[in-house]
Amino acid sequence: MKCTILSVGTEILFGSILNTNTVYLSRQMNEMGIDVMYHITVGDNPRRLKEMIRHAFTDCDMIITSGGLGPTQDDLTKEMIAEAFDEKIIPFPDQVQILESHFKKYNRPMTENNLKQANFPESAVVFPNSNGTAPGFALEKGEKLIISMPGPPKEMVPMFEQHVRPFLERRSDSVLFYKTLRVYELGESMLETQLLDLINGQTDPTLATYAKDHESTLRIASKRKTRAEAEQAVEAMLIKVRDRIGPYIYSEEDEDLSQIVLRKLLQDGIRFSVAESCTGGSFSKAVTDMPGVSAIFDRGLVTYSNQAKIQELGVKPESLETYGAVSAQVAEEMAQGLHRVSGSDLCLSITGIAGPDGGSAEKPVGLIYIGLWYRGETLSYRYQLRNSNRRYIRSNAVMHMFLVLYKTLLGKI
Repeated sequence: MKCTILSVGTEILFGSILNTNTVYLSRQMNEMGIDVMYHITVGDNPRRLKEMIRHAFTDCDMIITSGGLGPTQDDLTKEMIAEAFDEKIIPFPDQVQILESHFKKYNRPMTENNLKQANFPESAVVFPNSNGTAPGFALEKGEKLIISMPGPPKEMVPMFEQHVRPFLERRSDSVLFYKTLRVYELGESMLETQLLDLINGQTDPTLATYAKDHESTLRIASKRKTRAEAEQAVEAMLIKVRDRIGPYIYSEEDEDLSQIVLRKLLQDGIRFSVAESCTGGSFSKAVTDMPGVSAIFDRGLVTYSNQAKIQELGVKPESLETYGAVSAQVAEEMAQGLHRVSGSDLCLSITGIAGPDGGSAEKPVGLIYIGLWYRGETLSYRYQLRNSNRRYIRSNAVMHMFLVLYKTLLGKI
């Protein structure tokens, strides 16, 4: 089945809201083995909306819309769908009762225009809205199917999960199962090269590489009649992939590196602290975004200036003078000093040049040193990051800090 996702709303075209519905629905369709061919966004214009519906049906047999089901005059999705399917719009008495009960429950007056939300194409299948007043619906004619849902994600997502997905699953003759692998230290081009013969020979399962910020991902997907068959096919391909790039895979469940590292620290009860310079607290923020981390995260210090490194961490002035703030020696002394003041089981530090200024031929922009004190041993790691921009360098530096922890905790360093 080929599908178009059609988003309705002038506010989307104006950039007033972020259209997260398209991303969500695309993922859901792919999981169900339904091929998404197009993303279309159209404003609250009846002529253009009707044109887009007809246009989408020239190449697809299914359309999913979101938006335009409310009570106001510019909410015309339902009416344009009815015209495209040559259907009459009629009141559904049970939906009128549900609507009236909703307003009565919250002790709010129901204006006359709200009754519009209880009108549907006469052969529509209605989907209840447990989080709003505008129900969704499905309409089918011949081999063409259109499903329409409200625009707000807090209404659309529950409606899809509770009603639309089961409706579609009953009609589907195939299931798509996939795994997304996260890969470090292999760019997308190198990742593809390592798997080129598998990619060139693929039929089902399929392999697709993607570049993400500071890492790569690999998606292994299979579409079969049953989920069990699809899972078995993906697992067989996964074994081949592990043989090629196993040491570079850090997740087979599409998890962030930070999640894996922090979960490992929690499981092992390792109390840790961090001293940041060039990242300015970004690593500490990433850590504290995870619930429950207070059980192991002691402190994060931003020692940005040389004076702060000396006063807070006991970095030697002569080390700063001789080697400079961006050096292995200073990174190690930052980690050692952090252990002295915190007593943490593991102490991490970072110093570097985030740019755009401050670099030199000897120490270019993007150079970072990560220091680590763990189990009585102090180490440092040098990385030269690509000089894209300050924001990129800082976020990449945070990724490398988690990477050092990952390798340390799993014994890969």
